[in-house]
Amino acid sequence: MRRVFILMGFAFIFMHLHVTGQISKYINMKYSNISWFAMGLLFFLMFYQWYLVSKRDKEHEEHHSHCHCHDHDGHSHSEDTWFSKIGTSALMIFPIFSVLFIPAATLNSTMIEAKGFNFPIIQDKDPSSIHQFLAPDTSYYYQSEDYTDMIDASLKKVKNTDSIVINDKNYLQVMELIYHSPGLFMGKHIQFQGFSYKNEFVQHNQLFLFRFGIIHCLADSGVYGMLVDFPKTMNIQNDQWIQAEGTLSSIYYQPFKRNIPLLKVDSWEHIQKPSEEYVYKQ
Repeated sequence: MRRVFILMGFAFIFMHLHVTGQISKYINMKYSNISWFAMGLLFFLMFYQWYLVSKRDKEHEEHHSHCHCHDHDGHSHSEDTWFSKIGTSALMIFPIFSVLFIPAATLNSTMIEAKGFNFPIIQDKDPSSIHQFLAPDTSYYYQSEDYTDMIDASLKKVKNTDSIVINDKNYLQVMELIYHSPGLFMGKHIQFQGFSYKNEFVQHNQLFLFRFGIIHCLADSGVYGMLVDFPKTMNIQNDQWIQAEGTLSSIYYQPFKRNIPLLKVDSWEHIQKPSEEYVYKQ
């Protein structure tokens, strides 16, 4: 019966995450059908396990109704492993407890400072866990020729456009194009929004505007955006949401030892934090 309750708990947390909308903080919603399938599978396994337990108990009762059986040594052999069962149950229950009672924290500039601000990527030994900063790079998820074809097709849609509005749906795609082929975007009018982040390496009138993005799930999340240059010094603290527009240029950024895109701001404004702070690969 312990397994029944554990399976019920895992199925319930999937349902809880979908109902509350918190599931979007863990996965790209393009793959939400997979989580629905997982929830359905967990409920099926729960009922199946329940059936097995009920069947076993019924057979046990029938067996004892025909004979008076007892443990010859005076105790059940399963008692010797009670501590291992408790330990296993605790490990299984902890994820359920953490989802239900520990609120999911939205990533912000604190995470950037904690991990360090690097470029272009920080990659763990596990290829499924790639944490990127500043520039999206989805080449890891394509064959070489397929990635080139995807970039070329995307560039055709924007290269003849003088003004580009970067929104929630195209954020990762356009940012990847800008960093992949910056020369094609120099001089274009760009509008985008994000939360502010400033470190000791930028000038007083500069800061980064970022959005946290998810390619597939939280394991491959990253922080993406660009450096913006204001006409004058601005007193803007970290984690303030701003919409900026201006002309795209470039600047040599000493910590990275390379040129990076720079938005020379014409106009900007403080905005409310969006209801969905993350952006996703479409």
